[in-house]
Amino acid sequence: MKYNFNEIVQRDNTNSIKYDFANRRGKPEGLLPLWVADMDFKTPAPVVEALVEKSKHGIFGYSEGGQDYFFTLKDWFKTRFDWNIQPEWLVTTPGAVYAIATAIRGLTQVGDSIIIQQPVYYPFADTITINERKLVVNQLVYDNGRYSIDFADFENKIIDNGVKIFILCNPHNPVGRVWTREELVRLGDICLKHGVTVIADEIHQDFIYPGHRHLVFADLKPEFLGITITCTAPSKTFNLAGLQVSNIFIENKEIKRKFKIEMKKGGYNEINIMGIVACMAAYSKGRKWLEELKTYLGENLDFIRAFLNEQLPQVKLIEPEGTYLIWLDFSELRLSEEQLEDLIINQAGLWLDAGTMFGAGGDGFQRINIAAPRLILEQALTQLDRAINEK
Repeated sequence: MKYNFNEIVQRDNTNSIKYDFANRRGKPEGLLPLWVADMDFKTPAPVVEALVEKSKHGIFGYSEGGQDYFFTLKDWFKTRFDWNIQPEWLVTTPGAVYAIATAIRGLTQVGDSIIIQQPVYYPFADTITINERKLVVNQLVYDNGRYSIDFADFENKIIDNGVKIFILCNPHNPVGRVWTREELVRLGDICLKHGVTVIADEIHQDFIYPGHRHLVFADLKPEFLGITITCTAPSKTFNLAGLQVSNIFIENKEIKRKFKIEMKKGGYNEINIMGIVACMAAYSKGRKWLEELKTYLGENLDFIRAFLNEQLPQVKLIEPEGTYLIWLDFSELRLSEEQLEDLIINQAGLWLDAGTMFGAGGDGFQRINIAAPRLILEQALTQLDRAINEK
């Protein structure tokens, strides 16, 4: 490999949410952190170089992406997903969660129902409830180590609750599913039938394991394009979350109008200039780095699978189809949630994401971020092995 993903980068005392502020989140200091979706790899050199050059320019005024920015995005989505985006669809935001919250406020009223598929990325539920909308859950079906969708329940709950918005997560965080064409079309047809707008969170779309393919939901049918807000970002792919730039695509003019009005209410107008620079450099010059990274992540996954099979067979790996956030089933240990948290934090010295954070169906699970040098993963699993086998 050209790139060294085994390099250990010192991140303590860098204002890193992942490393520096455990006490603010109710955790003891000194835990090995493998929780938030923040990779322990340096972003590609061309991105760093582009940021340095922009810094040398010395002026950081109000900015927005121009035609060259759009064409960089267009090439990325066409090449990787065969999706032909149009410039009039694009709205830039500082993040996907910001976009989801904006859409919720702009397209619904207080008390309106929004459906999600738990266990799922926890800010979905938080954003719905804090904006005083009704949370409706279509819980995923877990059977023999694999997740599927209960379509009858999905449709019934839309009807019974008068659901206005469905937040789709694809690839699904945390269970790792990459939904198939058949599954996505069934969901979309139900939403079309009942007048439901879809917010498609596709920010993990660049991390797909062999044998699977990411399909852009809005591109599956012309009718889907008109009901969908598609959320994308370079942040997960190239570890740029702190630069706060996301690319949101909205074809429907009325939905886009309402979305942008809600943005104005929040006083938001321009994105971070460094985010623009980084996104362009990453999408235009980061492809080789990404392909090598995906190979390395696959090897990390192989390592974890082998370690669990040989050392910790009572902890089950839910085989991921996408993302570098891995879902682990601890239910065979027969621990309460409090006991499981004590095991992970106080006995193993790890900071993972508790499954209960992700809502219904999360009991007994933990989410671990495998986008780290192998030595860190080996240390984490060794600590977990010691904690479980000393019980």
